[in-house]
Amino acid sequence: MRKELKQSLQRNEILIRGLFMLFFLVIYSISKFLIIGIMFFQLAAILLTEKPNEQILKFSQSLSVYIYQIVQFLSFNNEQRPFPFRKWPDGTTSSSVEVKSD
Repeated sequence: MRKELKQSLQRNEILIRGLFMLFFLVIYSISKFLIIGIMFFQLAAILLTEKPNEQILKFSQSLSVYIYQIVQFLSFNNEQRPFPFRKWPDGTTSSSVEVKSD
């Protein structure tokens, strides 16, 4: 009985992780379009003002770290769920990337 309960719990955990993976896959797909929009906006800003928009630079840096966190979760390299289940990354890879150790 105990072995069956343990197997059932493991199966449920895998199914829940699968649902979270689908959720983050949708967010990843949306974020790709957001990056393309940022690219065009920054290109226009540079053409008009001859310098990139600083606030968009900061946001795109944190977005790229967020996308990295999603890819780490989707590829089973990290078990921590990205935003909205933890803090939005500040844009530095050292503070938001955790190496999985065995």
